[in-house]
Amino acid sequence: MLYDDGLVIWDSIAIGEYLNELAPGAGLWPADRAQRARARSISAEMHAGFAALRGNLPMDLCADKSGHVATPEALADARRIFEIWRDALAASGGPFLFGGFTIADAMFAPVTTRFTTYGVELDAVCRGYVDAIAALPAMQAWRHDAAAEPVTRS
Repeated sequence: MLYDDGLVIWDSIAIGEYLNELAPGAGLWPADRAQRARARSISAEMHAGFAALRGNLPMDLCADKSGHVATPEALADARRIFEIWRDALAASGGPFLFGGFTIADAMFAPVTTRFTTYGVELDAVCRGYVDAIAALPAMQAWRHDAAAEPVTRS
């Protein structure tokens, strides 16, 4: 959730669009119209899709669940994500999906942590992207803060 001067925004794409409007020069979407449309498309696909991956590989920043066996449906979702990443990185040259960090990368950042947590096999291109996201100071702070949270069992 984003709280800004009494306004509450709870949807991740709406948060990204709001931040883009607050800081239009920050490059939160690619400057090129076609690339911006592509970034919005893959962001929306991440936002609305990949239910099997989300359900079978729940996010846990601090765990090592590399022995977990993913379902075929979750692996199919992972393959689609890898395809998105490879296509975008090939077009942009990286290190992020559209060269510099954009809202599209923010949308995929939680998935990168799932692949790390569950030891999902990555090719060199996808490993480089996961590593680039993990190296961001904000991601390191997120992981640090998650490690400091008390563990609750249901």
